[in-house]
Amino acid sequence: MRRIPEPELMDSDEQARAYAAADFSEAHQSYVTLFHKTFPDRPARATVLDLGCGAADVVIRFAAPMLKYARKALQGRPNLVRRIKLVQAFIPEARLPRKTYDAILSSNFLHHLHEPAALWQTIRRYSKRGTLVFVTDLFRPPNRAAAKRLVEKYATDEPAILQRDFLNSLLASFTVEEVREQLIQARLGHLRIEVISDRHVMIFGRMQPGDLVQRPDSQFDWG
Repeated sequence: MRRIPEPELMDSDEQARAYAAADFSEAHQSYVTLFHKTFPDRPARATVLDLGCGAADVVIRFAAPMLKYARKALQGRPNLVRRIKLVQAFIPEARLPRKTYDAILSSNFLHHLHEPAALWQTIRRYSKRGTLVFVTDLFRPPNRAAAKRLVEKYATDEPAILQRDFLNSLLASFTVEEVREQLIQARLGHLRIEVISDRHVMIFGRMQPGDLVQRPDSQFDWG
């Protein structure tokens, strides 16, 4: 099945509100748990870049309506306000607060991009020696019927708008082979690829030695 790029998401308050109100706590917590298992020797303190953070439940490339709900969520967490900076920008041209980061995360963002190279270019640009890279995303089913079965299995109780977007996301996702080719083209072939569910793939590893840059001046607690 050929990839069908999806339209831009989060361009209306209704859509952003639906995502912000949905209960993704189990999925998001499993993402954090998987990161901890993948990098057990991670540093105790680090600067972290989360590309495509959405409503910031997983700490952005989504439009302003989604950022509004992310900022609202932070208002209820005063202990995190100074540690999380939300930036609305387009990658790979975006100028982010730091020159490099100790860890770069991205969850279910790659399939939204019409030009996937933008994600890998941004990761290269803001990495340094030893930066942890942790990307998870959907992978494309073999056909539309298989995609619909996944929607029925995992999103039956969700609002119609989320079911529609989930189907579109599955159709817009990349195959494991396509992701592998993207990494080779981006000179990131040393990153590992692992299928972790019937719909998710994980891309992870440490950046190889490269240009050394000035180390950031403030830190982030993993917690």
